[in-house]
Amino acid sequence: MLDELESESTSFHDDMIKVLDRLPNHDEYRRVRHLTLQHPQSSEISDEVLTTVLGSCPHIETAVLSGVPQLSNKSLVALAENAINLQELDITGCSEVTDAGMLEVTNKFLPLQSMRLNGAAALTDSSISAIAKTCSRLVELELGDLPGLTPLAVRDVWSFSKKLHTLRLANCSSLTDKAFPSVIPDENSMLSQEEKNEKPLPHRPTTWLEVLPPLFLRHRAENLRVLDLTACNVTDDAIDGIVFHALRIQTFILTACTQLTDAALESISRLGAHLDVLVLAHVSQITDRGLVKLARECFNLRCIDVAYMSVFELASLQSLRRLSLVRVHKLTDMAIYALAEHATSLERLHLSYCDRLSLESIHILIKSLGHLHHLTATGVPSLKRKGIQRFSELPPSGLDPNQQAAYRVFTGHNISLLKRFLDKEAKRRRDAEAQNIPFAERSDDKLELH
Repeated sequence: MLDELESESTSFHDDMIKVLDRLPNHDEYRRVRHLTLQHPQSSEISDEVLTTVLGSCPHIETAVLSGVPQLSNKSLVALAENAINLQELDITGCSEVTDAGMLEVTNKFLPLQSMRLNGAAALTDSSISAIAKTCSRLVELELGDLPGLTPLAVRDVWSFSKKLHTLRLANCSSLTDKAFPSVIPDENSMLSQEEKNEKPLPHRPTTWLEVLPPLFLRHRAENLRVLDLTACNVTDDAIDGIVFHALRIQTFILTACTQLTDAALESISRLGAHLDVLVLAHVSQITDRGLVKLARECFNLRCIDVAYMSVFELASLQSLRRLSLVRVHKLTDMAIYALAEHATSLERLHLSYCDRLSLESIHILIKSLGHLHHLTATGVPSLKRKGIQRFSELPPSGLDPNQQAAYRVFTGHNISLLKRFLDKEAKRRRDAEAQNIPFAERSDDKLELH
């Protein structure tokens, strides 16, 4: 009997299918395990048809519905009522779904582990709080571009979603420090603060956010590895509290968090060897002083985007694989020489619009970095000279003539070809100097001086 049951179970799972960018037909309804509609073959999938299909597929575990922006509460409820083993739900960009539909989903207590709700703009705090309180198995939660999201709901995420591995809150501008946990003060610091505030000035809160007390968690976010706070309205205090509770973050994205200073880097440096990827693009108050501390403590960094900073300390990171220095107008050849000498593991380097770099420094760079397979140098004036454009990838359609002329992206074998061309260029220059004759740039690979 046991053998028969095991055989039936194996047969059941072997018979399940994944349906990609189309609706399953009637014969497939009970066999669909993964339904992905990101770029459906039919651009118009009616809500009525989708409701019928979702209500007829009881074994769906993964539902990616981001390619159906007209998805309604009705379709979502049909899915939740029928697919009792639903583990992954992606409704990115489905702006017709409201709190009413999402609350119906949470009422079913489904075994959800991943929810991607980016751009589901009608969702507000009530549904996000319900998700945090009822979906205890969540390991991935994406809430980017939700204008109705406030610190209240995010505090519930920190308080109840204790298994989270990935949390994305990009472009939620209403999120302030109040949305994130605070460092739990010790008794001495509390006494010191009380002494300082013996006669506090009366203060009348100007917003409801000010009334919220600090969020002190009694647990650590031990599982959190990826945190995206792009364009959130946070300060150094929020970063300090986050690192205090989530000491194993590997990927930390803080693009356009413009209030951050070196104090934030001081906190981030406590992540030490755990930190793998850090993005601080457009965080202009960060200085070299904070960067030095970061580079010395977080020695396993593989990818860092630190626009506006120098790179001498970063060059010493032996595990660095990807570096973005786009629009660092103060970047000079000296920094490129430092990368060429020390950052020998670099595989991808972005130097677009760093307009003070010479062709000689780029030449030395690509000669030294044997693992480099992608170099972006759009808008670098020294690379506009004739003969170099032929090694670049073709510019994407839609660029104006000036952008096309400035486009320089070198990949794979073309980097080797560019290096060989510049090697010959250097030899021609040396030969010209030795013979005391004028040197003329060429666009071909011939070694003759004339």
